[in-house]
Formats: sequence, structure tokens, C-alpha cells
Amino acid sequence: MSSMIVLLRQGELDPGCAVDIPAVFYSLSFAPNPEFSKVFPSQAEILKYFNSVAAKFDVWPHIVCNTEWEGACWQELTSTWLIKLRDISTGEVFYQECKILISAVGGLVNPNHFTVPGIEGFQGDIVHTACWRPELSLHQKDVIVVGNGCSAAQLIPTIVDEAKSISQFIRTPQFYLQNGNMEINDKWRLFFRYVPGALLLFRILVFLFLESTAVRFNMTGNGLRARDRSAERSRAYIRENAPEKYWSLLMPKYEIGCKRRVFDNCKYVNCLQRSNVNLTDDPITAIQPRSIQTKSGQEYPADIIILATGFALTQYDVEVIGRNGRTRSEHWKDFGYKEAYKSIAMSHFPNFFYVLGPNSGKGHTSTIYSIENYADLVIQVIAPVVHGHSSFVEVKAESEKSYNENLHDAIGKTIFNNSCFSYFVDQDTQKNWFIYPWSSFDMWYDTHFEFSNDWIYDAQHDRKKPLLFSMILPMILAVLIVLLVSCLIERGTVGNMVLDVTFDGALTDIFRPRFWPN
Repeated sequence: MSSMIVLLRQGELDPGCAVDIPAVFYSLSFAPNPEFSKVFPSQAEILKYFNSVAAKFDVWPHIVCNTEWEGACWQELTSTWLIKLRDISTGEVFYQECKILISAVGGLVNPNHFTVPGIEGFQGDIVHTACWRPELSLHQKDVIVVGNGCSAAQLIPTIVDEAKSISQFIRTPQFYLQNGNMEINDKWRLFFRYVPGALLLFRILVFLFLESTAVRFNMTGNGLRARDRSAERSRAYIRENAPEKYWSLLMPKYEIGCKRRVFDNCKYVNCLQRSNVNLTDDPITAIQPRSIQTKSGQEYPADIIILATGFALTQYDVEVIGRNGRTRSEHWKDFGYKEAYKSIAMSHFPNFFYVLGPNSGKGHTSTIYSIENYADLVIQVIAPVVHGHSSFVEVKAESEKSYNENLHDAIGKTIFNNSCFSYFVDQDTQKNWFIYPWSSFDMWYDTHFEFSNDWIYDAQHDRKKPLLFSMILPMILAVLIVLLVSCLIERGTVGNMVLDVTFDGALTDIFRPRFWPN
């Protein structure tokens, strides 16, 4: 490829930000890292790792920071995209032309708005966790925290010793699950660093262990029993660690799994025992210059308001105009919901791809794994264009439709379409646009053994379909690994290595039958 540009806007910097997937599997398969200090390291450690990967593979010269894309238009005459960009620091708008356009925008990007009467007159600081200012001092301040999801659970343990008081306002209870965060000592790091294959084996074991927990999302008898066990563990964790007066605020009445669970690495639930922490579901109705008022008439002193209110999933709001002036929003309106073929492409939008597009998310395993798989698929598909054998590539409309019909049939057999209010489900269309419903093995197969008859190119090109041997060998290896892990599980070895990641259900469930799209 003659040139490549990676545009970055900003990153998340909130205190306590960390991963809830073991780092050995929250890293790239081609860049293993034996140096992680904990099983679930902090944001700073993860950022350091990815910065080192960018340096190792000479990516930095291609990165342009503080730049946001505001739109893109397909140019039929040149088979290129014209992108509208804005420099965040200066506000300058400029344009860039490219042959291949890839949207790798994540969902947790744009903070949810917080609109309460009187907010403009508040005399203290108001900050969202995603826009944290490191210089902000909380020392002996009365702090208001709005929200109780992952961000709040990671934030409060890091500020509880500094703040004078913390009043946390919540709306919907969450399922909190204990997740021990054991340190990886020098002996383990030496072992992973110098023993050939040790880190890879541990990564495979963690992958299979996490994959085995997917049974709890199925609307089956085994799935129901697994969910009941997980919900009871959450309730037991609350009863053992939280004050009794808060139990009703911390125990959901909806079924576990239909929205994101919160893994309590930082002991948030235990913080509720502290005398300077107060938890309430009394809605905020007004903000005064130095306090907030609630529906019941209570008034809480406030020096700082911290919004842990999550994100507005607006990553698809940017206007993208494809063939014949057709916009992305028009395409989805005609389709009936947000979608993409194998989460990466849409008909009428040639040379435009997603990484982490619609229905690319997994409810139980690493996002990095998904990113790698979809990136691999995009690379396969665009190869003829990159090498000059074709000027464009576009998915066939019938393939796009067939894939999404099968996908939503599969989602309907999971807990993810349950009635609880979740960002997984588009409230306008009532379609789940977030979840990939099949196993991680299916995702790997779908993204590495695609067939060229699903794609339209404007010229002949060599596109070799995978040979039978190349398909059989990985399958044999996978079966052998599963047999090995099954033996280790019986002896308790894997449970100790994965460190408190819950195993529910048989490994054989990941090989459950499914319909393979044509």
C-alpha cells in the first residue's frame, strides 16, 4: 500500500479505568506481552502496551491525532472516497481523498448528555469520566457521582480516600460479580518471557475458559441454570460486602446477561461500607450553585459533579454517502435496522468497511479478539484493490440480506433480546445491533474463510478459496486443545490459572450446531 493514514480523536482517561478481561487475551495475538503486572491491568498499562506495539510495527508515522471525521462521500468517477475532517484543537475543516475508507470508531466514544435544570449555574466542576482532567483535585471535596455502571465501579474506589464525601446517584441496579485481580509476580513473568509457547498456551486456556461461559446467554435449560447460578453469586457478593440498607438498590430484578455485567475488580461494593459514601436512587431534579436537589426534597452539598453516565452510541451518526447519493441512514432505514454484512460492509458503499461494525460485539470475551478477526477479513477483501487488480469491491445485496436474517434469528435464541433496557437494542427498531450471537470459533471461521462470490469486483482477480487441508488442520488442533483443557478442568488447573473467571457449562456447547450463511 502506497500510503496509510490513521486518524485519532481522543482517549478515555478516567481514574480507575481498567479491563475486565484477562490481559493475556486483551492483547494482540501477534504481539504477546509477558510483562503485564496484573491479570486485569489498568488503563495506563494497557495504553503503554499498545503504544509499544505501535512503535514496534512503525505505525506512529501514519497517525494523525486530534482529528475527527465529519462525513464522507463516494466519488464514482475516480472510485475514491472524499472525507471531511476537522482539527479538534483549531476547528479547521479540511478534506482527504482515499481509495479505502475504514471506520474503526468504537462505541464508547461520545459521553451521554446530562441535562438537569440549573446545571448552567453550578459553580463547581462538572466532568464526565471519559473527559477526565488529571489536574482536578478532589481533596476534601463533596463529590456527586451520577451512574453505577463499569465507570462508576472503577472510579469510586480510587477517589474514596481523597474526597470528603461521595454521594452516588443511580437509576437501574447492576449485576456486580466479584473478580479477583491477582498480581503476576516475577516468577510468572520470567516463565512467560523465556519458556517457548508458555504465554500462547495460557492465552489459549483463557480463551477456551471464557468461551465456555457463553452457555449462560442461550435461551435453553442449561443457559437458564447458568444464569441462575451467576445471579445468585452476585446476590451473595452483595450480601457479604454491602450494607444491608443498600441491598435493594444493588440487586436487579431483570435477568442477568441481557445487559452488561460489572466485574468488581476494584472492590466498589466494599466501598459502600465507608462512612463518607452514600448511595441513593432518589432522582436529581435540580442543580443549585453548590448543591443538588432530589425528587424527595433532599439537598446534597456538591463541589464537583462526576458523570459516570456512559456513552451515547452515536458512532454511526456521521453522514456517509455511497453510490447514487444514498446515505448510510437511508440504507439502514430501507433495511429496517442498523446492519452490515459480517459486521464489515454494506451494499451501495464500495471500498467502505467497518472494524467493530454492527453486531460485532461479544458478551463474554475480548473486544481485541473481535478487532483482529474483522481486520483480517477486511484485509482479505480489499487485497485486489490494494494491489491494483480492481478499482473497487462491494458486498452483494443478497449476501448482506441473507447474513443478517440468519444473524437476527440466532440473536432471538439468546438472552440479549430480553426486555431489560440495554444499549444492545436499538429502541427505535427494537433490533439488537450490538451482539454477535455465535461462538468465537464461528467468528474466526467466518472471518478467515469467506468466499469471493459474496463480493463484487470490477475486474478479474485471483481469489483463492481456502484449501480443504488449510481448514482441517486448525480444526484438528482446536479439538486437541479442547480435549486437553477438559482434562485440566477436571483437575482444577484452569480455574486456578484464570483466577476467579467463572466456568459455567460444558466446553462442548461452543460447538453447538448453527446455520451457516451461503
